[in-house]
Amino acid sequence: MKHIREKLIIKKNIIHNENCLKTMENMCDGIIDLTITSPPYDNLREYNGYSFDFESIAKELFRVTKKGGIVVWNVFDQKIKDSYTGTSMKQALFFQSIGFNIHQYLIYEKNSVAFNAKKNGKLYTNIFEFVFILSKGEPANVNLICDKKNIWAGESSYDGKVKCVAEFSPRNSIWKINTSENDKTNHPAVMPEKLCGDLIMSYSNENDLIYDPFMGSGTTAKMANLLNRNFIGSEISSEYFNASNDRIKKYVTQQKLF
Repeated sequence: MKHIREKLIIKKNIIHNENCLKTMENMCDGIIDLTITSPPYDNLREYNGYSFDFESIAKELFRVTKKGGIVVWNVFDQKIKDSYTGTSMKQALFFQSIGFNIHQYLIYEKNSVAFNAKKNGKLYTNIFEFVFILSKGEPANVNLICDKKNIWAGESSYDGKVKCVAEFSPRNSIWKINTSENDKTNHPAVMPEKLCGDLIMSYSNENDLIYDPFMGSGTTAKMANLLNRNFIGSEISSEYFNASNDRIKKYVTQQKLF
């Protein structure tokens, strides 16, 4: 019989300076409403020399996620010689193999890029990253953001029937995000606050518990607090742990115990 972890000794609204596997080890089953993270993918950036055990982390995320909860996994691939690695897609399929549903693919379109494709090269300039929306069963909380203006807003007539068309409808699955609004940090890959905030609003409700196993610069903690959610974070690097705490200390005023 599978052991169910019942004892929980972890605090809310705190970032833990440790490997996320250790943090999750102290969580009981099905405690997290939403995970939002952008892990260090392939070898595109240096993260103080740290690496992570993807498959073990994915399995633990499944265990600690509530039924109906969601994991948001923001990644991209490295290009080696003439081919992209496909790591992001392999990860999505592994999540599926352990029980998650691939609920939706979102594309995060950047408004700026670190470098352009060579003028005489063979590649178009990349301006996007994958955002996989992974659900444990049917999603419990989906609050679609309606900010796409309808051309035919108001009353319209079709085949003699009058239908009231809303002014706005849910946005498309490609999200263009302005990255210039972020706080300045020393982290090499800061998740855009707008992206994180919109994901939190889309897949959680107020007072829900949000986890980030790779807290990095603290964006998930900041946006969760500003949007009246609770958070738990893990960050193995002491440098980024200290920087993220400095960033969020003016937003987070207390640590609530379970």
